[in-house]
Amino acid sequence: MVTLKIEKKYVKVKGVGPKAYEQMAGFLVIPEGENILDNTVIHPESYAIAEALLEKIGFSLEKYNNELNEARERLKSFDYKKFAKENDFGAETVKDVYEALLKDRRDPRDDFEKPLLKSDILNIDNLEVGMELEGTVRNVVKFGAFVDIGLKNDALLHISEISNKYIDDPSKVLAVGQIIKVRIKDVDKDRGRVGLTKKEQN
Repeated sequence: MVTLKIEKKYVKVKGVGPKAYEQMAGFLVIPEGENILDNTVIHPESYAIAEALLEKIGFSLEKYNNELNEARERLKSFDYKKFAKENDFGAETVKDVYEALLKDRRDPRDDFEKPLLKSDILNIDNLEVGMELEGTVRNVVKFGAFVDIGLKNDALLHISEISNKYIDDPSKVLAVGQIIKVRIKDVDKDRGRVGLTKKEQN
């Protein structure tokens, strides 16, 4: 039986107890976590399975992390179904672990089509209110969307600035990866924040 290690810093968050953490742990990816597997979508309860699987192909966790491409090549020819049967592991669980170990750990949003960015926009100091730009929607939330316009930090397109019409849910009109035309609404250089608008000008 694998014991689930509860990350204390997460269960301290209001509304996130041990049970909630257990349910969401498989969706958390922690690039600088204590365990190398924290940087995958593998659930902590399946870490032991992942380590056993890697051991079968001659890799420790550290070696897997340092020689990722070679590990993936070996995994491609690995019979995970046979491994699951021999070790009495759940077939679906092993499949999920196997596929997670094979996956590229880059942010999948980095593969989205890139917008045509203005060549003269190098940093926030180059922005002016009213300037028209293209950007890629990086995240959609209840209060709007974060848009990549070529700066270090994504700019905010608030829900009230998405359209001249009333919008109750940004996800109904925007999607991650979508390229949109926006205008600069406001620039806070001290805090490094940029506000956008898609509203039609009167």
